[in-house]
Amino acid sequence: MLDVFRTFDENFFLFLNAQHNTFLDPLMWLFSNKLFWGPFYVLVLWLLYKRYPKQYWTVLVAILVMIFASDQICNLFKESVLRFRPTHEPHLEGLIHTLNGYKGGTYGFYSAHASNSFALAFFALSATMWKNKYLAITALLYASLTAYSRIYLGVHYPGDILAGALMGAFIGTGVAYAHNKLRIRYLPAQV
Repeated sequence: MLDVFRTFDENFFLFLNAQHNTFLDPLMWLFSNKLFWGPFYVLVLWLLYKRYPKQYWTVLVAILVMIFASDQICNLFKESVLRFRPTHEPHLEGLIHTLNGYKGGTYGFYSAHASNSFALAFFALSATMWKNKYLAITALLYASLTAYSRIYLGVHYPGDILAGALMGAFIGTGVAYAHNKLRIRYLPAQV
């Protein structure tokens, strides 16, 4: 069963990765760059500030804890599962489209980019209780573009992305829930 999944994941990766062109190449490179998303991060922080102006510092601490947890849990998985990235898989050499010689680290299960971006998106959506439909669309689009760019750049299989997105959504929602419960319990006068 595991071999069937790996074969499907590899074939689907090769299909998606082959869909490259000169227009999308620079865009996907940008989408994969965390600094490119700076304006979106600022928007999320501003919206969270509007929602929690009196205890905004707790939101910032929660986001830092969330990103740290998301990133470190991902590293634990990468060092435990030891699944090569497509760019480090010998039998795929010459079949993968990459940009600027970028190959990523040796192991790729699961994607930290996908986990971190979906964690931030689901934290923001959970913290605002999904009330802002434009934030919801923007957050999910941001996370999806970031995640897809990793396949496009040749450094993650779709399974790596799916696992990262699910883990990020779980972490982001969980941290938002914990933040809300702790905020109500320990800062009730500022709610």
